[in-house]
Amino acid sequence: MKKPDVLMIGPYPDWEMPALEAAYQVHKLWLVDDRDAYINRHAEDIRAIATRGDLGASAELIEALPNLEMIGCFGVGTDAINLTAAQARGVKVSNTPDVLTGDVADLAIALCLAVTRKIPDSDVFVRDGSWNSSTMPLTSRFFGKRMGIVGLGRIGMAIAKRASGFDMEISYHNRNKRLDVPYHYCETVEALAAQCDYLVAAVAGGAASKAMIGSAALIALGPEGYFINIARGSVVDEAALLHSLQNGVIKGAGLDVFLNEPKIDTRFAKLNNVVLLPHIGSATLDTRKAMGKLVRDNLAAHFAGKPLLTPVFA
Repeated sequence: MKKPDVLMIGPYPDWEMPALEAAYQVHKLWLVDDRDAYINRHAEDIRAIATRGDLGASAELIEALPNLEMIGCFGVGTDAINLTAAQARGVKVSNTPDVLTGDVADLAIALCLAVTRKIPDSDVFVRDGSWNSSTMPLTSRFFGKRMGIVGLGRIGMAIAKRASGFDMEISYHNRNKRLDVPYHYCETVEALAAQCDYLVAAVAGGAASKAMIGSAALIALGPEGYFINIARGSVVDEAALLHSLQNGVIKGAGLDVFLNEPKIDTRFAKLNNVVLLPHIGSATLDTRKAMGKLVRDNLAAHFAGKPLLTPVFA
């Protein structure tokens, strides 16, 4: 029996490839010089796309594959996949939720601590010998403060659980108020920012959340407040964020995501009140292996005629 043809937009970790190549005819698009010609040549054969959250699948690509049945995404974010085009064509889409929730939530708390207690600066202070002749400036306390979470989904809930262990008062803003949580609901992002010390973005990316955290929210957060982003760079007005960090509108930020990654705005690197990470929220060996397995399990379920394990839409 002929193996199903799967178009891979970009590479997965090396350990994933043997299992994928054993089960499917894998077309490695990232190795091709003329992508359009390659797609045209193999368009009739492709039944599935295997992509990543940062690479997605455009409407043009979806339309170019007449026998496309599903898209499997290595990652929880699907904002780079044209879901409208997929739904219009009846193409199923899966992603990898839950398996990365804990790691991303851990990193959110790590960023809070790193920027508040100036952990990167303290490391440099010891390494460069400054400790021999001076002492580090005092920092702020983290535990017992107020956290506001923008987006109380799987990751937002995991962050709230961890923050509660630090005796924090937790509030949130969501598209809809949740009736199953004890946390205070705020109708707007600005109202949330006004009553917290840490504003944490955990909302899904996409058009609905684009720049939803803007100047007004950052002003409301205030000169003693910190902004933490483990969601998508698009959820904050980046120009407003840079202005706020440069001019003391907020005290600091911890950022794992940016616009135009990895070619981020160079002004971030000149700031001493921000901790910068290279989008590593789910970047542990444990989680990446679980993500890869879930992609493969969804592909296997589809080609066996079974429901997807983690469909993005019904």
